[in-house]
Amino acid sequence: MTRSITIADLARQLGAPFGGNGDLCVTRACEPRDAGAGDLALAMDPRFADSLKEGGARAAVLWADADWQSLGLEAAILVGRGRLAMAGITAAFDAGIGLEDGIHPSAVIHPTAHIGAGATIGPLVVIGAHAKLGARAMIAPQVSIGSGVQIGDDALIHAGAKVAARAHIGDRVIIQAGAVIGSDGFSFVTVEKSHVEQARETLGASVDAQGQAWQRIASIGSVVIGDDVEIGANVTIDQGTIRPTRIGHGSKLDNQVHIGHNVIVGAHCLLCGQVGVAGSTVIGDYVVMAGQAGAADNITIGSGAIIGAGSGVLSNVPKGRSMMGYPAVAMQTHIEMYKALRRLPRALAKLSRKDS
Repeated sequence: MTRSITIADLARQLGAPFGGNGDLCVTRACEPRDAGAGDLALAMDPRFADSLKEGGARAAVLWADADWQSLGLEAAILVGRGRLAMAGITAAFDAGIGLEDGIHPSAVIHPTAHIGAGATIGPLVVIGAHAKLGARAMIAPQVSIGSGVQIGDDALIHAGAKVAARAHIGDRVIIQAGAVIGSDGFSFVTVEKSHVEQARETLGASVDAQGQAWQRIASIGSVVIGDDVEIGANVTIDQGTIRPTRIGHGSKLDNQVHIGHNVIVGAHCLLCGQVGVAGSTVIGDYVVMAGQAGAADNITIGSGAIIGAGSGVLSNVPKGRSMMGYPAVAMQTHIEMYKALRRLPRALAKLSRKDS
């Protein structure tokens, strides 16, 4: 579905000034060289000015002090922070997921489930007993919502996501396709002390236990997700063993993130692609974990910490600390270690020449 908006209306939504013809309508946002007459070119940095000449845009979003008239435009919106403006621009042109209003006849909804006013439910959705769906929630095709689940207002759940029994999900949450919320935690025990327990206790100095069958520990603690959380595609969040696994308000989980049982993720955290957090670890507020970073079980990562890509966090991290490497150390320490490692061949070569 094509969306159309005037330059004046878009500028008002962005809280930014505009120049030229405010009544000019644009139907989509484009990179400057790809933009046609009905498009809005995005050139929020002077580096992209020359690209405008390669396209046919009549209107553009430009940097704050741009001389838009000299660029041959009929209208321009001037913004101070281009990336922040992108949030408003993409929202203005977002046509949604294309669900038809109402409840599709193929949806299977238990009679005891409560569906909020204005909710939209797509084909082949299954909603279990005593589940509660908030107002204006949008549920895409083939989503499964278990018994006793509570989902807040204005939630958006994309196709094929699975929400297991008893999960509580806040308002304005977005769950991308294929995510699984509330899978069983990976929790097992042996009758006698296992070789794994011995290795942890002795740091591998003495491991003489015999192999044993693993006994399953059931997960009955559910998952609690706060307001304004976004869950990426194929994310898996295990429910807690006894207490819930928790994701704080405003946190964003990228694709293929895994959150183990009993984990607590604070508010407004950013966990990038393929991050893995082992069971019972506590992550504070405003923590950033870059792609493929991992955290061991039963540790604490303090609020405001930054964990670099591919890092392995094996012990507690203080508040506000930037960490990198495997095992993760302070970022500056890791850089010095890396520099020293690169110098090592030359140092060894010098020593070899001296010995000879």
